[in-house]
Amino acid sequence: MPVLDRTPARAPEGWSRWLVPPAALAIHLAIGQAYAWSVFKPPLEGALRLSGTASALPFQLAIVTLGLSAAFGGTLVERRGPRWAMALSTVCFSAGFLVSALGAATGRFWLIVVGYGALGGIGLGIGYISPVSTLLKWFPDRPGTATGIAIMGFGGGALIASPASTQLLAALGTDAAGIASTFLVMGLAYGVFMTLGVLLVRVPPETPPPAAEAAAPPGPPLTTIQVSARSALRTPQFWCLWVVLCTNVTAGIGILEKAAPMVTDFFARTTAPVGASAAAGFVGLLSLANMAGRLTWSALSDVIGRKNVYRLYLGAGALLYVLIVVVGDASKPLFIGCAAVILSFYGGGFATVPAYLRDLFGTYQVGAIHGRLLTAWSTAGVLGPLIVNAVADARKSAGYGGPALYTTSFAIMIGLLAVGFVANELIRPVHPRHHEPPAPAGSPAPAAAEANGADR
Repeated sequence: MPVLDRTPARAPEGWSRWLVPPAALAIHLAIGQAYAWSVFKPPLEGALRLSGTASALPFQLAIVTLGLSAAFGGTLVERRGPRWAMALSTVCFSAGFLVSALGAATGRFWLIVVGYGALGGIGLGIGYISPVSTLLKWFPDRPGTATGIAIMGFGGGALIASPASTQLLAALGTDAAGIASTFLVMGLAYGVFMTLGVLLVRVPPETPPPAAEAAAPPGPPLTTIQVSARSALRTPQFWCLWVVLCTNVTAGIGILEKAAPMVTDFFARTTAPVGASAAAGFVGLLSLANMAGRLTWSALSDVIGRKNVYRLYLGAGALLYVLIVVVGDASKPLFIGCAAVILSFYGGGFATVPAYLRDLFGTYQVGAIHGRLLTAWSTAGVLGPLIVNAVADARKSAGYGGPALYTTSFAIMIGLLAVGFVANELIRPVHPRHHEPPAPAGSPAPAAAEANGADR
């Protein structure tokens, strides 16, 4: 079957490169459902008698597995191409929902953890990195914009999944059987939708697309640096960027994973408490901000540079957290606005990092390097929810309520963002000793050799 072919589907001459971002969007909009997990937390806690920390386990494991599968599968994705990777992602992500449906139906929470967290997490990781290297090769003139268009789908996935999940749970029930039916419907629907991206994606032809040179906008020059994945791990730049990504993700994912119960708790003691429908709307708003930030900030990075835009994410993000702590529950619009901007920085960080990697290490094995860097996401996927849920549970047990449940965890986020800001300042160009040697005359360059090897 063409979908399962292990050789990349190469575009014919005249193929429009603008057909590739929609293929990537089909995958990322689906796997972005992970950001709507908080909608399932209250029903799971009620039906299976779980704590807030326990109900976060499937999401946490999914993020950990995402990073690990991206790290270990990055080189394989580079070798076999995006179509193979997208097909594998489709199978794993859809199957994860089906296993979770079985777990909910039988009351076995561990099946939900394994299904959504482990199996679905593999689909998340492979699906997330599958189009990145291909997009950077199709759009060498607009690396930030190209990856932002695709990766914004991951941020916007919850914009679709949050209201859809809420409506399905309302129609099918919030007991174990209703949750199982919701998981089943979503698994089948996502399987069909993701297949569209599998069928559409192509890698560039042997001759680079001329549009890349003709449409090049003013901004950072096209890089000629080429660093292998193995060499990248030996550079301080990689690890500084790892810290930058980890701290930025931790600061955002803690809010995102607990968004629905957080906004309810935060204003529970005010004269205008937040209901379940409004909380689901808050999740959708954060998803919209996450999605918009991925395109807006990554496109801006093509103009002002990657380091400058990360200064904005980390510095302004810390100040916004300070504002939330100081104001508390006195202003609902201020809390919602600050949270939305923080989530836009969170999404922008993801969309900008492939272009940051391309600037530092070149396009040779950038997909594999990106996969290894996403272990920072795995770490943050544990740290963020653990900090927010553990602190909230402890404070609630001590009799606290309202903003007091979260002020300590927000203070921790401010400190982490400060650490990330310093790490970003330490990033410098990669030393030439880590560069791949120039190809001898008449032989293919490293990136071309890698691509040709993938076709065999």
